[in-house]
Order: sequence, then C-alpha cells, then structure tokens
Amino acid sequence: MSALSSSDRSRRSVLRAAAGLAALGPLAACGGNTGREGGGSGKNLVQYFHAYGEAGTEQAIKRYAKAYDGANVSTQWITGSNFESKLFSALLTKNAPDVFEFHPQIQMVKSGQVAPLDDIIDPVKDDFNPADIASHTIDGKVWGVRMIDDPQFLYYRPSLLEKAGIEPPGTLDELVEAAAKLTTGKVKGLFLGNTITPVMNPLIWATGADTLTDSNEIAYHTDEVAAGLGKLRTMFKAGHLLLDAPADWWDPSALTQGLVAMQWCGMWAMPVIQKALGDDIGIIPFPVAAEGGKPAVTNGGWSMFVNAKAKDVDLAKEYVKWLWIDQKKYQEDWALSYGFHIPPRTSLAASATKLKSGLPAEGVKLFTDYGHFDNPAWTQAMIVALEGVVADSVRKGGDPEAALDKADATVGRELKKLFG
Repeated sequence: MSALSSSDRSRRSVLRAAAGLAALGPLAACGGNTGREGGGSGKNLVQYFHAYGEAGTEQAIKRYAKAYDGANVSTQWITGSNFESKLFSALLTKNAPDVFEFHPQIQMVKSGQVAPLDDIIDPVKDDFNPADIASHTIDGKVWGVRMIDDPQFLYYRPSLLEKAGIEPPGTLDELVEAAAKLTTGKVKGLFLGNTITPVMNPLIWATGADTLTDSNEIAYHTDEVAAGLGKLRTMFKAGHLLLDAPADWWDPSALTQGLVAMQWCGMWAMPVIQKALGDDIGIIPFPVAAEGGKPAVTNGGWSMFVNAKAKDVDLAKEYVKWLWIDQKKYQEDWALSYGFHIPPRTSLAASATKLKSGLPAEGVKLFTDYGHFDNPAWTQAMIVALEGVVADSVRKGGDPEAALDKADATVGRELKKLFG
C-alpha cells in the first residue's frame, strides 16, 4: 500500500508531526461513529488506520473487521498527512483507539501507551522475519505484530538511461551525473520526494554510517554524510530534481506520467508502474555514497499495536491475534492484492507467487541484501530533526555541518530522556 493518500519511514509516514492536542479538532471529522455504543455482540473495538492510497484498501480492512464475530470493530480511516499527530493526540483521550497501526518506537513503550503481545505472538514467532521480531522487541518483550514489509528503492526508465548513454548509477557521484544527463526539456532526472527527506536515512546508510550506534549514541554525524548532503544540494541547485510533483514520492505518478527518469518510491507501487510502463522499468538501491559504504534500501512497513489503556485490552489482543496471526488468507490479501508488499510471515512470503519472478523478485532480493529495518530507539522527534537537516542544508543551501549540529542537540535530548 502506498503512502498517505494525499511517510517517513516507510513509505506513508513521510510527514512526521509531533503529537499535540491541536490535532483533536481535525480528528473528529475523520472517522464518524466511533463504534463504542451498541452493536450486535455487545462488545466494541475501534481501530485506526492511515488512509492508504491503493484502491480497495479501506474496503478490505473493513471487510476483515466485519468478519470478526468477537466484537463490533469500527475503523477510523484517517485521511490527510498528519496521521501521527492525530493518533498520538487521540491516545491521550477517552476516545483513544483500542488497536492502531504504527511503527515500533521505544517511547510508546516507556510511556505505557502499548501493551506487550508476547502471549499472542510467541506460538508463531519463528514464522516471522527475525528482523521484524527484533525491531519490535524492547526490554525483552514484543510490542507489535508486523502486517507488511515495504522496501523502498530507486525506480528508473531503462529506455531513458540508454538514450542518455548511461548505466544505472552505482555510486552517489554517478547518480548526480545521471540526474544531470537525464534532465531534458520538461523531464527532470530524479524525484526524491517534494521535500527530499525520504532519502536522508538511505544516504546515511549508503555512507557506511547509521542513525544510532548499538549503544544508542549518535552515529549519523560524519564527514561522509555531510559530503553526501552536499551532493544532494548540487542536484537541487542545478535543477535536476523534480520538486513540485502533484503527488509526493509514495505515489508513482511522477514516473508513470513521464515527469522524471528516476524516482524513489516503494515496492507497493510496482503493479501500477508495470501496468503503465511495461518492461521499461528497473530498480536499484540507493547507491554507495562513500568509500566503504554499501547500497541501501529502506525497509518500511506497518504494524498493529494494542492500546495499553484500552477498555478491554484482552479483547483488543484477541482481535489482533485473530486478524494478523490466525487469518492468513486476509494477511496474504492485504500484502499482495492492493500493491506489492513482502509478507512478514516467512510461510506466506515463501508461497507469494507474485513475488517470485521478474521485477518483484528483484525487489525481494534488494530487500534481503541491502534492507535496513526500523530502529525502535529512533523516535518521532529524531525523524523530524533529520528532516530539518535536509531542509537546512539541501533545500536552503546551509552548511551541512551546522545542520547536523542542530539535529544533534535534538537527538541528544531525546536519547537522554530515553536512556539517561
């Protein structure tokens, strides 16, 4: 499924917002009846989903919920670009959802917002991608059930590269050169999102660095990352980046409509891209950005969590178990019928014939070889801080070192709050 229908991590949660009660106003208009009154079973649950872009997704989630006979499950399908702030604000109120989708983040555990799910996931733990289990494990407990894994990479038009006489870029320097040669007339060479922020983490990884060390200290502030930001600035200043696309990076329309030769997007968009462009499409990871670096792929995705303050936590856990652990037919439908996603269940991934050949198989290989999963210690405030680095150094042309220093202050405060 694509991003919010209007990022970052994944895909759909690109526009991160700090939680605030100001979001409660828009929230009231998003969902209609909360489902907390009446109903045939006498029991009610509310689940929150952000608005996926692919046709049929909202209907599918509501169809699954309707099939559950343990409670009346109402779905809040949150439209707009600030799902995070609406979710976090709602969690502070009596109308908070019982279950919700999000990404594993340690502050939700430390603030007591989510309930541990070991009792429902332990029997099938070995059937999940170990990296997904690891990213959802905090203080020895598992706090969420992964629904889909979503690799993100660079799509390119082989015909346009051939016409320009270039090969798919393997280094950041080659990407800068390619963007220049592919920018012709109304076609820009490269689309990295309207804010360019989706590739901040891939840039870090491609230099050989990381966001945090294993001991939860700042790891992204290196000379190589600063130099990489300068190269993004080069493309920006030269006018080789598409910056005003009608839809942002999670939507493939910039590529399919011929506005760009290369675009950063997710595997979820692959069926739409193939339908529009046929065989004239290829994929590569974010290219090596420094000596000793490696290509990088963002492994985004979404997971289900249970509100620790739900009126009936056990019922909420039963529903999550029923849908995202027991009902493999729904899990497969969700992963493969509305876009391409990699099922986090290894048994489902093994039987996913749509991902076994051609471009989808290449996507799975990039996911396996170069993918970076969620770091639960990397919080919303840290995400926003690095988005600020891109804004300050790439879009505004400020000194990358100064921008990284500014981010260090925010990230340092967050780390101190979390780990002392």
